[in-house]
Amino acid sequence: MPRKLLKFLIIFDNTSLLYFPGQFLSGRVLIELQDETPALGLHFHVVGEGVVRNGRRQERTYDKENYIDFRMRLLGDVDQGGPAILSPGIHSFPFKLGLPLGLPSTFLGRYGWIQFYCKAALRENNGIIHKNHQVFIVMNPIDLNLEKPILAQPFTCEVEHKLGVVCVGGGQIKCRVSLDRGGYVPGENILVTAFISNYSNVSIKRTKASLTETIEYLARGKVVQTEKRELAVLVRGKIRPGGKDEWHNELYVPPLPPTNLHGCHLIKISYDVFFVIEPKSMEKEIKLQLPIVLATYPFRNASDAANANTWPDSVLKPDTHTHYPSTLPIFRPWLHEKPSES
Repeated sequence: MPRKLLKFLIIFDNTSLLYFPGQFLSGRVLIELQDETPALGLHFHVVGEGVVRNGRRQERTYDKENYIDFRMRLLGDVDQGGPAILSPGIHSFPFKLGLPLGLPSTFLGRYGWIQFYCKAALRENNGIIHKNHQVFIVMNPIDLNLEKPILAQPFTCEVEHKLGVVCVGGGQIKCRVSLDRGGYVPGENILVTAFISNYSNVSIKRTKASLTETIEYLARGKVVQTEKRELAVLVRGKIRPGGKDEWHNELYVPPLPPTNLHGCHLIKISYDVFFVIEPKSMEKEIKLQLPIVLATYPFRNASDAANANTWPDSVLKPDTHTHYPSTLPIFRPWLHEKPSES
């Protein structure tokens, strides 16, 4: 009757599976055996890697970088010679290591990913190898209070655009768009203020504000794929010739990875608020781009320091009782949706 391995698990002490760079990754490999089992070794491997893949197998562009490659032997010794005998029952093998500083955040994308996981392999003396693995999540936080102070200030973008030829129905459109600041965290709202004056003889079909994510995938130093996705959209209707319109609306910031992925050189993430004016004629749309920074920790002020509950629920609070978000920003349900039309 063959030996039976009842359990072979990798268990982390941190049951949330969420870690920050510099923290200790600790836990145990748990083995439950039905029979006495000779084992040559129990090998443990911690891996952190970034991968970009693009194209079909024959024409695939591929690049990879490693962030963690740590190996240890939890059972067995090179000089031991013979196998170790494991008795029937439960055996627990602890592990602990410090995660390097500067690790990028976990990320899953259409053409690449950043992933962290542990692998365990139990080798029997008869050549059978039992394997298991367990993923863990790394979040490299960005604190807006440590970024450039200008991100806390409102900023404005203006444009004056001429439509067609003035003598045959053209004219000018003026637009000024402002955001209440340049840095946000998931769960907050972006206040969009805009003033549009239509001095032309052409109607404006609609105006639109959108929060847009752009992901660039690089391989061998070159951008091989780009993803763009509208994450939140607001639309207002027609502006007649000679008319005006004012915006005072908010765009909600959903759970998202932070701007860029510090420590990763293969995947770049940026966020922008685009304000688009669509003339009714054959004229090209007018587009204003306002870049923003998405972070992990929001701006703090005196009232926030007194009452941490004023922060959005989706935010990791930087104190000893860290609150983990119910929806982690690596999960991207829109990955397999069709791109939005603009």
